[in-house]
Amino acid sequence: MTEMTDSEILSYIAPGRHIFFIGIGGISMHALALICADRGAVVSGYDRSRTAITDKLQERGIKVRFEHTGEFYGAELAVYTSAIHPDNEEWIDAQRQGIPLIRRAEFLGALMSGYKHRVGVSGMHGKSTCTSMLSHIFIEAGTDPTVVSGAESVELGGAYRLGGDEYFIFEADEYTDSFLSFLPTTAVALNIELDHVDYFTGLEHIIRSFSKFLSYAGSAVVNIDSENVRRAIKNYAGRLITYGLDSPDADYTAKDITFDYGAPRFTVLEHGKELMRVELAVPGRHNIYNSLASTAVARAYGIPPEKIASALATFKGAKRRFEYRGKLSSGAELYDDYAHHPTEIRASLDAALKLAPGRIWVIYQPHTYSRTAGLFDEFCAAFDVLREDDRVIFADIYAAREENKWGVSSRQLAEHTKGALYLGDFAEIAGFLRKNIAPGDTVITMGAGDVFKVGDMLLEDA
Repeated sequence: MTEMTDSEILSYIAPGRHIFFIGIGGISMHALALICADRGAVVSGYDRSRTAITDKLQERGIKVRFEHTGEFYGAELAVYTSAIHPDNEEWIDAQRQGIPLIRRAEFLGALMSGYKHRVGVSGMHGKSTCTSMLSHIFIEAGTDPTVVSGAESVELGGAYRLGGDEYFIFEADEYTDSFLSFLPTTAVALNIELDHVDYFTGLEHIIRSFSKFLSYAGSAVVNIDSENVRRAIKNYAGRLITYGLDSPDADYTAKDITFDYGAPRFTVLEHGKELMRVELAVPGRHNIYNSLASTAVARAYGIPPEKIASALATFKGAKRRFEYRGKLSSGAELYDDYAHHPTEIRASLDAALKLAPGRIWVIYQPHTYSRTAGLFDEFCAAFDVLREDDRVIFADIYAAREENKWGVSSRQLAEHTKGALYLGDFAEIAGFLRKNIAPGDTVITMGAGDVFKVGDMLLEDA
């Protein structure tokens, strides 16, 4: 990696400058690529496979190659993701050609450095949804934020938005300590748990990293219900704003909670006084937490409660976050969800149980061997909330950046999970579902890989 100042990096994000993105098909990477293109830079990139995202980039006139050819299209700078290492062919080719290499996190940190207000949303779960929700509130309030999220949303029409130069709202990714390259003015901590065991040495390492990230910000909005968050803010010296459902002394909390087909209705309390009534369009108790975090940030920037409540009522959610995909030919309803950690699985299933009248079929694709091995027992237990008639089908593990050094498999997960079946192959899973699902059933494809393709197969029959 080349050492550069923010101003040096920003000099490349200008009309006529050439930037190459290694891993351009990633959600965050393609958002950065499009922002650079919007600012006049000549953008190109590499990814290992063609996707809907790379198709969109090519439609914008961005050159994307899918083979290691050594062609960088005149690039003066190469930006790479955390999954790219010095032994990667693209990295080696760039170095051989003398092209400076910058990690995505440093590039994003430089990009946001010129904004007056920088709001970073961190946490092991819920970052993308909360970032999208918060962005929707700020947009509806007329603040014209620039946004970089980890998921596409209905409201943004993508994963990014190029707005004015005052507000920058971003998802702060903790993997490989990427978020330590950012300097937020307001930092949000949604939750802290053990994850990314291929990088973090344990929970203490994770808490130290979050504590450091929060220390960069003058204001911190934190979920005080989380024990690990409380540990991370122990020595925090800035303005602390708390929220929670189980902590009556939190600055922001909720009461009179009900659910309408899984969608929460509740009253927000601000410093113990009723602030507003909220009716969400997205399901799940976890979205009450996202709403409280978003409300706390919005209020810190002076957005009135009526604007917040109105925006929350019209927020439709981030893509692949309990996203409704349609009715199948069998009469079953199809949803897709990005959950890839035991806590996320339980939250999504809790929402499904409040929503689904009949049987639930969960098609789960574990994400990475290290996470599956490191949290094996927790994954098996996460599905215990399902009812006796509900079913879990495990697809093969999505390897992402890894080789299976742990000897773990989805078949092993199925053997230790109540009501579970291992089928592995997407086509086999789709065929099994066609024969067994019925009207009133709910099918959820779940995981951070490409398990949504099972849903694509089923929708082809509709």
